[in-house]
Amino acid sequence: MPPRLRLVLVLLLVVFNFVLLGSLLLGDRKDPDETAASESVFSGAMLPAGIRAPDFRLRDEDGAPVTMAGLRGEVVLATFVYSTCDESCGPQLQLIRRALDELGRDIPTLAISADPRTDTAARARRFLLEQRMLGRTRFLLGDADAMSPVYKGFFVQPQTAETEHHARLVLIDRRGFQRVGYTLANTSSAGIAADIRRLQAGS
Repeated sequence: MPPRLRLVLVLLLVVFNFVLLGSLLLGDRKDPDETAASESVFSGAMLPAGIRAPDFRLRDEDGAPVTMAGLRGEVVLATFVYSTCDESCGPQLQLIRRALDELGRDIPTLAISADPRTDTAARARRFLLEQRMLGRTRFLLGDADAMSPVYKGFFVQPQTAETEHHARLVLIDRRGFQRVGYTLANTSSAGIAADIRRLQAGS
């Protein structure tokens, strides 16, 4: 065999082995996000560990005080709506209603005002009544100063004249930690109900 041809064949063999080795190494690597997702037992998105739900003292549609500390020991479902909303807020509460129906019993559910400029107790009651959630969800109200740390603690954007609020749902465990998050686009009532059961069982 001519020396030049032998050299070409040797180089091709080296290149082939290099490509094969690279393929094997890359095949063993997993995307961290895919690994985390595959290891998650929850239907929704697992939130970073150690993030407590913000403590607050607000009033519901009946004027009764509600605190996060007072709900410790129970799994809590929180979402953000406003009473004059005609887009995502109704579907948010209907998703929660179906999840509670699938669960077979109610848990503490908080509809936190996303627009303290316009939400009033009367409007909140009417909104819950229209959504068939009066008595099953507490609509939490407060002025802008009281609501600001709540938005910050839950990492949500409230409703403003320029921006639409985050249509977000959060499950809070018995110890008061935010554990699972949802958007309307990435969840189902069955998934939420299953996640509630997992947290109630101690997951």
